[in-house]
Amino acid sequence: MKSPGTARPPSLHGGAGACRTVGVDDEHGSLTLLLLVLFVSLIALAGIVIDGGAKLDAAQNAAAAAQEAARAGAGIVNKARAYSSGSFSVAQGQALNAARQYLATAGYQGTASPVGADSIRVTVTVTEPTKFLTIIGIDSMTASGSATASLVAGVTGPGT
Repeated sequence: MKSPGTARPPSLHGGAGACRTVGVDDEHGSLTLLLLVLFVSLIALAGIVIDGGAKLDAAQNAAAAAQEAARAGAGIVNKARAYSSGSFSVAQGQALNAARQYLATAGYQGTASPVGADSIRVTVTVTEPTKFLTIIGIDSMTASGSATASLVAGVTGPGT
């Protein structure tokens, strides 16, 4: 029998008179969602760093290939003009073919075009697949480089 001034302790199993905390499960799983967002952000950041570095490397390779192809073409002298008049100039058709041949042999895609009478311009485009950025839908990166080479003939020195 209970005495009139004593109260019964609340039940821990949800019975009558039990204390319940409302909203305890409202944040269930929020840490998992936060970790998922942070993980995806970290992967995207790593992708920008790694794939961005690969793009810079591809741009450097494209510029180097363009320079070499332009040099290969600009060294082709118009022999008939050199023998007949003594002036040196680039044989445009042969120079463009030499630059294109260099690109084809090296495995690059590019164009070669004349610039003036004694120069050629070569543009190379390199496309590289991405490693990490495919996660966000970027499958490849394209970089290009260009160079112009001119034929310089003669000897120059002090006083000339």
